[in-house]
Amino acid sequence: MSTITENLQAVADAIDAATAEARRPRDSVRLLAVSKTFGPDAVIEAVQAGQRAFGENYVQEGIDKVAAVAAALPDRALEWHFIGPIQSNKTRPIAEHFDWVHTVEREKIAQRLAEQRPAARAPLNVCLQVNISGEASKSGVAPGEVAALARVVATLPQLRLRGLMAIPEPTEDFAAQRAAFAALRALYDQLNAQGCALDTLSMGMSADLRAAIIEGATIVRVGSAIFGARHYNKG
Repeated sequence: MSTITENLQAVADAIDAATAEARRPRDSVRLLAVSKTFGPDAVIEAVQAGQRAFGENYVQEGIDKVAAVAAALPDRALEWHFIGPIQSNKTRPIAEHFDWVHTVEREKIAQRLAEQRPAARAPLNVCLQVNISGEASKSGVAPGEVAALARVVATLPQLRLRGLMAIPEPTEDFAAQRAAFAALRALYDQLNAQGCALDTLSMGMSADLRAAIIEGATIVRVGSAIFGARHYNKG
């Protein structure tokens, strides 16, 4: 077994344990393998081990990887998620090549994605990124502004508003991890009560997966625990 295969099994075991602890169905949590900075070969190994959904943070790297993996595995139906910051001049390639976007935080970005999503493709699945910890350096819409943005995004053609995403301030304190995720879940519940029909909470990474699942995560974004330490060479 390759290291990636072994790591995927270890992450699956961790998800099993957390969903059991939370008394949730195992299939209520999906694993998004964050493959940024790793090449197509790493993704192909993960696909061969059964993984189907992958997350990318860098537009061109992600597009190149989508093409390379599709060429190598033409019969595999994969799902590609964009989970990095979105610049206005990069919305077209994101709209054209990805199935999901987790990091919408401005109406302008949502409008551009809607306009640039090819008509032949299914609507782009969208999560709104929330700055749940209030960090000045962190991307995301303020919690008090989420509802207004959600109402706008829900009306845009070629987009399907699915839920909320957050990257809370890192901490090793389990109670603090849970508190941040609980705050996002409360926002999610409020929006659903207002008629938004959301079904996705994208929260939790390698270091805080258990807390996220206990608080209701439906997608956990795991990279280093699957692929290993990243080597950044972005100039």
